[in-house]
Amino acid sequence: MAAFTAQDVKALREKTGCGMMDCKKALVQADGDMDKAIDFLREQGLAKQAKKASRIAAEGVAYATTSDDNSVGVVIEVNAETDFVAKNDSFMEFVKACAATVIEQNPADVEALLALQATGSDKTVAELLQEKVLTIGENIQIRRFERMEGACVAYVHAGGKIGVLVNFNTDLTAKPEFVAYGKDVAMQIAALNTPYLTRDDVPAEVIDHEKEVMRQQVINEGKPEAIADKIVMGKINKYYKENCLVDQEFVKDNKLTVAQYTKNTAKELGGNIDIVKFVRFEKGEGIEKRQDDFAAEVASMVK
Repeated sequence: MAAFTAQDVKALREKTGCGMMDCKKALVQADGDMDKAIDFLREQGLAKQAKKASRIAAEGVAYATTSDDNSVGVVIEVNAETDFVAKNDSFMEFVKACAATVIEQNPADVEALLALQATGSDKTVAELLQEKVLTIGENIQIRRFERMEGACVAYVHAGGKIGVLVNFNTDLTAKPEFVAYGKDVAMQIAALNTPYLTRDDVPAEVIDHEKEVMRQQVINEGKPEAIADKIVMGKINKYYKENCLVDQEFVKDNKLTVAQYTKNTAKELGGNIDIVKFVRFEKGEGIEKRQDDFAAEVASMVK
């Protein structure tokens, strides 16, 4: 029997959405290797996608904002123990103070941020954090942030479940129509969890890996090997359209791609717009909040 645990079966199930028995079989076939097990499930047509993000469990908020002139932006995640805290005005004041401090003082990392005097306060961010822990009664942690300079648009989804910051190269920042366009792009990123901006941003090893998986999937479906590569190229084009922002169908008008929507908006406003980069933070992604009884449910399957 391959060396893997009930927790491995659970993790594979969460990453692929496949049934427990299929996940166990895949781990057996892959000799306990998680990535190979995901590939096996995909090749068999059992897993429609292989996302490696862990189950979201931590609470708090993902928050994004910009300076008044939209020339600097920040997206930040601050975690707490319960979702109730995110609705606390005092907690949100602290989050906004952290974001303002990042915008104005440009710390290198979370440790540097904690040492700074908070914007609008005579105390350091670390001192404010300790105050919030004492008054709110929960463990609170600043997990991460990213700061950008240039034309920025921020978007916060579902009261802090997702924060998105998009950076543009444009001469249209003063126009409210540009900000509306930027929010549309940010909402697209929030909704579809887009991993890449353009095709050039997809690492070569990712494409090579996708081709290998897709080719085996095509062969498993009974297609002749002689035409497998041609079919795979079609699937790769589809992969680009699903995973690269500028190639995606625009969610508000699926007759346009995001690139076409951008070009049309720039033309209407009489300027230029290029999407430079973006960051999407989802509250608690990759953090396991607590263990449940699922492991006990499947423990007997891997003995």
